[in-house]
Amino acid sequence: MEKWIEIRKGGDFAAVGERFELSPVIARLLRNRDVTGDEGIKEYLYGDIKDMHDPHKMKDGDRAAAILGQKIREKKKIRIIGDYDIDGIHATYILWKALNRLGADVDYAIPDRLKDGYGINEHLIERAADGNIDTILTCDNGIAAISAIAYGKERNMTVIVTDHHDIPYTERGGIREYKKNPADAVMNPKQSDCPYPYKELCGAAVAFKLVQILYEEAGLGREEAYDFLENVAFATVGDVMNLTGENRIFVKEGLKSLAHTRNLGMQALIRQNKLKPEDIGTYHIGFVLGPCMNASGRLDTAVYALELLLAESEPQAAEAAGRLISLNESRKAMTQRQLEEAIREIEENGRFRDKVMVVYLPECHESLAGIIAGRIRERYYRPVFVLTKGEEGLKGSGRSIEEYSMFEEMNKTADLFTKFGGHPMAAGLSMPEENLKEFRRRINECASLTEEDLTEKVRIDAALPISYVQLPLTEQLNILAPFGKGNARPLFADRDVHIRSARILGKNRNVVKLVLAGGDCTQKKGVYFGDGDAFLEYLAKRFGKSEVDAMLRGAGNSVTVSIVYEMSVDDYNGAYDPQVLIRRYR
Repeated sequence: MEKWIEIRKGGDFAAVGERFELSPVIARLLRNRDVTGDEGIKEYLYGDIKDMHDPHKMKDGDRAAAILGQKIREKKKIRIIGDYDIDGIHATYILWKALNRLGADVDYAIPDRLKDGYGINEHLIERAADGNIDTILTCDNGIAAISAIAYGKERNMTVIVTDHHDIPYTERGGIREYKKNPADAVMNPKQSDCPYPYKELCGAAVAFKLVQILYEEAGLGREEAYDFLENVAFATVGDVMNLTGENRIFVKEGLKSLAHTRNLGMQALIRQNKLKPEDIGTYHIGFVLGPCMNASGRLDTAVYALELLLAESEPQAAEAAGRLISLNESRKAMTQRQLEEAIREIEENGRFRDKVMVVYLPECHESLAGIIAGRIRERYYRPVFVLTKGEEGLKGSGRSIEEYSMFEEMNKTADLFTKFGGHPMAAGLSMPEENLKEFRRRINECASLTEEDLTEKVRIDAALPISYVQLPLTEQLNILAPFGKGNARPLFADRDVHIRSARILGKNRNVVKLVLAGGDCTQKKGVYFGDGDAFLEYLAKRFGKSEVDAMLRGAGNSVTVSIVYEMSVDDYNGAYDPQVLIRRYR
């Protein structure tokens, strides 16, 4: 079940539209995204590099740069410790390239997902000490590694943390006490005493801010750091950060850089995925290129993805890209098998009745747990934890819904975990196997979710007849891009839309091409990407098989639907026509 809700926020849309030479519909969409005031609208629509925030505003940014500058001058050995996902890979790349540019004696270490787990730990500290490393620089991790960093300090190492994850805390009597990190410098905009004005940066963006300061103090100028904007954009989208505020600028400017990327590895990955650099958008990063990079850290080593970015010849880049694509194909097949097993376990054991689903897949590769948890959440609209069997107990990942702050709720059962961390919408954990049953019981017992909370809400920007789907408005919607988390593509709705004709295409019968007519008999092209047979079955239950057969022939029929849709353009085979892209129907 789902509830369609029209967003209704007041405003003088005609006046805003006239002031900025926009359709009143666009003005309404801006208000729906809480973009208000002339300055706010200008930043959202036209913000560029000059509107990025001053990196010196980030707490410990100057201190971290000063320490690194001194270490470079003293020829001390520096080791970057990153993470095995898209964000960690690009953050590591940014720091390694920048420090090399500055003449540092620097190397990197990417934790192995299975052997090391997430982030810096005592094992990695030991390895650094054995290699006579003087300074450890983390990226996309470190904020929660209190004991590991303390151990590094005991070994007389300098430790600098650059991270973006939530600050760990303990809660007593409803009062939070945030844990103090013993590192020599901690750059993380989420620290309560950090004055940096935008808090939603990814790890690569925090690394980028450090590089800006380093370059500036080395006399290069912070503008030279703009070479890394394509990496920040890739990481921002790949790590599913909100595309609001400064992140919009990063992604807009980074996509421009990607269109002309000079990185041989990125060129090879784009080419082998049969894409063109100038066509790359947030979709391609999130669902085509990004998963290839993530696959290396999931199934083998994230070093492969970093080697792609560091490739110095076209043959080397081509080989690295081919390896990542092959790993991603394996990852997709493994994911599908384990997802089917998860659904079977849920249905047979009635887990769908739980407010918070805890699914145990002992044979699942632990790196796939988060992907599978996300797919289950989409299917059942519940917070989901997927746990797998590791060498030292259970490991797992969680994916949540808006109404449930996963990291906060996990703090209520923190005594069951050996390790945990994350965000409101996603988390990771380790725990002894014997705690599984108790975790399932207590995490549900603590949950205050209601039936209303567990009903998926589809938020519609405006109820607009499909007659509004015309080229001028459809093209003007692109001014709201880039789209992604926190800035979704605009959704509209119309009721009693007549389907004059329909045909199912595609090897998997997952494309439905339609001719639609609105209440004023305006005819529009339509398309639905989904299970074509399920679509026809739904219509047959409502209107009867004979009416659906007539619809498929393009003959007179009584088939009508209410739809949630996007405005798009059909540019297949040289056409360039406005099109209704159906996302939901009933």
